[in-house]
Amino acid sequence: MNKKEAWDLLKAWFILSLAFAIIFNKGKLLDSSIIFTFIISAITVGLGFILHELGHRTLARRYGATAEFVANNTMLGFALLMSFFGFIFAAPGAVVIRGYLTKRKYGYISLAGPLMNMILGTIFLVIALLIPTQTILIIASVGMQINYWLALFNMLPFSIFDGAKILRWNKIVYFIMLAVSVIAAFGSGLII
Repeated sequence: MNKKEAWDLLKAWFILSLAFAIIFNKGKLLDSSIIFTFIISAITVGLGFILHELGHRTLARRYGATAEFVANNTMLGFALLMSFFGFIFAAPGAVVIRGYLTKRKYGYISLAGPLMNMILGTIFLVIALLIPTQTILIIASVGMQINYWLALFNMLPFSIFDGAKILRWNKIVYFIMLAVSVIAAFGSGLII
């Protein structure tokens, strides 16, 4: 990982975590709980975002392509601004892939991101079930729900989302992943 990519990942992680902390804290930046809320956001949303992007990047590189995360400063600023209004549209950047890839390989690469969110959401669920202390339950519950929703959000069948690329590659895989994401996202609030 080069310095620019590392900086872009850290910047996107920080701003996205701050934006979600602002939402969780209802816009109160000067409230004493903002630090705790930021830490929860960094562990849950930030980690989900990083692993999602690194999932794409790692698989693309394994297939022989050049892949690097590039932050989108405009969208990061927009996410931060919108967080003060209680809403976030998170598109902090993307993995830019160069090189020849078959439709199947590109489908797998696109699937890797939402799949990482599903795995991370399930890890948070297991943690919540195994260590049901109040603080762990708060963090694990947020982590589970956020990551399941990130997976679902990325399965939208529009051109900029992973879902469109997966749908182009394999409709069966797309609808299975979409169904699992819907069940996980909507059912996660009922579990803990």
